[in-house]
Amino acid sequence: MYFPMLLLIARTLCAQTDFTAPIPALLTTVQGASVTTPELWEKTRRPELLDTFQQHVYGRTPIGRPAGLRFEAAAPDQTMMAGKALRKQINIVFQGPGGTGTIHVVAFIPKQQKPAPAFLLICNRLPEKNIDPERRERSPFWPAEEIVDRGYAAIAFWNGDVAPDKPNMHHAGVHGLFQPDVRQRKPDSWGTLAAWAWGASRIMDWIESEPLLDAKHVAIIGHSRGGKTALWCGVNDPRFALTISNDSGCGGAKLHRMKLPQSESIAIITERLGYWFCDTFKQYANNENSLPVDQHQLLALIAPRLLYVASAREDAWAGPEGEFASCALASPAWELYGKQGIESKQFPAVNSPCLKGSIGYHIRAGKHDLTLYDWTCYMDFTDRHGWNK
Repeated sequence: MYFPMLLLIARTLCAQTDFTAPIPALLTTVQGASVTTPELWEKTRRPELLDTFQQHVYGRTPIGRPAGLRFEAAAPDQTMMAGKALRKQINIVFQGPGGTGTIHVVAFIPKQQKPAPAFLLICNRLPEKNIDPERRERSPFWPAEEIVDRGYAAIAFWNGDVAPDKPNMHHAGVHGLFQPDVRQRKPDSWGTLAAWAWGASRIMDWIESEPLLDAKHVAIIGHSRGGKTALWCGVNDPRFALTISNDSGCGGAKLHRMKLPQSESIAIITERLGYWFCDTFKQYANNENSLPVDQHQLLALIAPRLLYVASAREDAWAGPEGEFASCALASPAWELYGKQGIESKQFPAVNSPCLKGSIGYHIRAGKHDLTLYDWTCYMDFTDRHGWNK
């Protein structure tokens, strides 16, 4: 069940690349029916794709919002940024069979007359250097001042508060809270990416409770492993109006079946970082063509909400051509709703962002990083879609 037109589009996109196998069909059900309406997508095709990704790639998350979830002030609210922003520090507290967990959230909310749209960053770097609530350390990885100046709230959390970024640690973090006995883990039990995504959704629970924030216009954003996490979070939590994948690469936005010898593969990522995924994913090492899904289908699960994927020219490891190809191949899901996916199937020039469609994309100059240029493009995209009217 392959969709030949998708393969044609992919070959047209990147003429200098090749594909290891036909691209898995996006708009054909397991039973072979063509998906031509949003109703058939939502009732049949989307659920079966989501289930396949849960079973073979990211694992099944066993818990939603826990009973008794609570939000506690970690510090008094404080006016900062020369009076432009109110800083809130919140602890998201939850309990499971294995004990109590806490996610610390930092939020800078612009002082204005109406609730602020927001960007929620999954921080996968040292929090004291990258999401410092005191702003002694100001990193372009999270340019909170510039975000506030544009009329958006800057919210962030450290993924380590949710689950440790280390192998053989499924007894710790939220895994240990909700599944204390690691012997109960199954081949499709949730990996660490799914745990981090779960944590982001708990912060969305708080956002919905905060009257200073516009919960209908919140973007989830992550870089690298955080970008993979953001995609899985956006797929599973429709409350996020925009999902942003920055340099997410293998297991993120990059198409597996595109031959990109300099980019990371399933074999490499599962050997070093297999704990990010469910155990089943390891069987596709050096065997990508037997994986029943590919990443354009993951991106499509976000439709009809907004999506933005970004790459860097010197980041061959993440496979920019494969990230862009996934965007183009996912676009028919948005077209079911009468929306434009990505604005062009032609791979863009460096620093020439595609902002017109429901899928944004850019490839910037430079290396693997989340930069002020990236953030500026993301805010230009949300402005274009009317988030700050």
